[in-house]
Amino acid sequence: MKTITREQIASVLPGIDLLPAIENGFAAYSEGRAVVPPVGELILDKGEVHIKYGYIKGEDYYVIKIASGFYGNPALGLPSGNGAMLLYRQDTGEAACVLFDEGYLTDVRTAFAGAIAAKYLAPTNVECIGIVGTGTQARLQLRYLEAVTDCRKVLAWGRGDEPLARYRDEMSREGYDVKTTSKASDVLDECNLVVTTTPAQEPLLAVAGLRPGTHITAVGSDTPQKQELDAEILSRADVVVADSIEQCLVRGEIHRALEAGSIDRGDVVELGNVIAGRTPGRTSEDQITVADLTGVAVQDIKIAEAVFKAAF
Repeated sequence: MKTITREQIASVLPGIDLLPAIENGFAAYSEGRAVVPPVGELILDKGEVHIKYGYIKGEDYYVIKIASGFYGNPALGLPSGNGAMLLYRQDTGEAACVLFDEGYLTDVRTAFAGAIAAKYLAPTNVECIGIVGTGTQARLQLRYLEAVTDCRKVLAWGRGDEPLARYRDEMSREGYDVKTTSKASDVLDECNLVVTTTPAQEPLLAVAGLRPGTHITAVGSDTPQKQELDAEILSRADVVVADSIEQCLVRGEIHRALEAGSIDRGDVVELGNVIAGRTPGRTSEDQITVADLTGVAVQDIKIAEAVFKAAF
């Protein structure tokens, strides 16, 4: 069995074209070709651990992934995320590889999913990108959006002046025109492509500021308790997309909107079907679209397999 460290992963990732690979994973999932059991979950006093696993029928590998989030860690000088992926061969059950990614691959595949959602759902003319949050995912989501939009104007919201200043300075050095705000409502007022990236358990964005033509990708809410969007935002949306309808019935923004009675299950379509052209995504510039990304094991399968093949 081979092992790959985070440093090795970081060295091979730039040479891998992951966007189409992860798109294919989503399409396979929505076609019913993937076996993805319910998420295993540990909610601890100071953090959370997710266990995701599955395989795609007829392909070579299955994956078991452990990823954690301990959101008080930055105050201790530690990263908030950690984890590892185990890759096994479908035909023999033989362990092919352990990827000691420390949560890095989970961060990257989540950012790719955000780019994919924007590719199919964002308006053609992105005036300003709104980023809700200032952490790792707030950085990666913006970087990976470069694959689908040339917009470099950004408005970021976060909790506290210091995290916002660090975010503005870092992303400005990468060529973005970044402004910051202490009012989350400004993001919907000024931006027509918005990504939310926080572990909030109360809505940060209200329906009052929602404009026609806006797309929102929600990536922070991946447990039943979390919520970043007012449920009425989903009610107002013309298209509501889940990475996994089955998962989003019990976790994420769609779960909270269903619980509130703001939407019905029939209002939700699946990202893989949009990618494959079986279901329309955005069909006009004035539509409001929302993508709820709770993270699906097919993303882990595709990124783990791609890194393994690139490394060996």
